[in-house]
Amino acid sequence: MFGRRRKRNEDPAEAVEPTAEEEAEAPDEAEVSRVRLEPAPRPDGPWDVSEVEKPAEGRVDLGGLFVPGVQGMELRVEVAGEAIVAATVVVRDSAVQLQAFAAPKREGIWAEVREEIAGGITQQGGVIDEVEGPLGWELRARVPVQLPDGKRGMQVVRFVGVDGPRWFLRGVISGQGAVQPEAAGLLEQIVRDTVVVRGDSPMAPRDPIVLKLPQDAQMVPDGVKQDKAAEGGAQVSRFAGGLDKLRRGPEISEVR
Repeated sequence: MFGRRRKRNEDPAEAVEPTAEEEAEAPDEAEVSRVRLEPAPRPDGPWDVSEVEKPAEGRVDLGGLFVPGVQGMELRVEVAGEAIVAATVVVRDSAVQLQAFAAPKREGIWAEVREEIAGGITQQGGVIDEVEGPLGWELRARVPVQLPDGKRGMQVVRFVGVDGPRWFLRGVISGQGAVQPEAAGLLEQIVRDTVVVRGDSPMAPRDPIVLKLPQDAQMVPDGVKQDKAAEGGAQVSRFAGGLDKLRRGPEISEVR
């Protein structure tokens, strides 16, 4: 299912020592690896809004993203300051966080972002493995975490990414979906079926594409039942429920 990245082999008999002048003119290997290429084709998604006739059909409209609705799922939107910047789909004991960013028109940024994520995790004492998975090149990480009993442990997380036209979509898969292929399939399909709305406004590369709550979302504080929501007006950043509940007006509660 996964292909591991390998270094290119050379025949020692054909190897030639470079001259001092050649060594001075040759580009640094790390610099070459950071050259950004055009986004790869996306025949199976995720999609740009211009590529989908009815993006809201079967999806939840979050403004910058149309997220697929899945029976029995819980959908959380996450806040940075006053802006909603990410959505997390929880299905049973697995989850995928989706976040979209602006990107250059003709250059993908996923290769560069992978390097940065890998460097940050290894500095924290984590372990990174770069593999080629169903969604392209991804990072499989073992990240240090604190367990409920206070001890230190490791959590397996998958970082996936797709470069699109002037946008980049990152997915972070956790729970059973990060370790069990049978549980990962649904989350991978959610990533593929997501629609990104970049918009025409000027944005610097890597700026997050801001999301919004659905128009019919009901506002309730975390842990409060929906029938009590009408009595309050707490500001929140999460909504939960299956596809049927999303159509009626999902529950909203705060997750920070």
